[in-house]
Amino acid sequence: MGRVVHFEIHVDEMDRAKQFYGEVFGWQFEDWSDFAGTPYFGAITGDKEERGIDGALMQRRTPSPESGQSVNAFVCTMQVEDYDSTEAAILAQGGTISVPKHALPGMAWQGYFIDSEGNIIGIHQPDENAK
Repeated sequence: MGRVVHFEIHVDEMDRAKQFYGEVFGWQFEDWSDFAGTPYFGAITGDKEERGIDGALMQRRTPSPESGQSVNAFVCTMQVEDYDSTEAAILAQGGTISVPKHALPGMAWQGYFIDSEGNIIGIHQPDENAK
């Protein structure tokens, strides 16, 4: 099967992106630049025993996406415990709202943001009572 096993987030400013994802989601980073031959930081997103995948931040090699541009890559959505506090952290770290919080009835709260590097990300808080 073609299961997703790794992701890459293209960034303009590595330190700014590491701060954004570290502060908002608690990710930790390892410098893998020697292996990649370009600025490339492994993103440890959680405990190995938990469901999920790790990925990396890599230096963007092309122009940044323009505001309002349609998605031309995969959008990653992170599961969170508290939508509202995560949204506040995203905004405090320079992110902006793309699609406001909305209910996936009987399942979760969902929303989309623009990260510090111009990428679209989603957050998802499971909640059977969402309506």
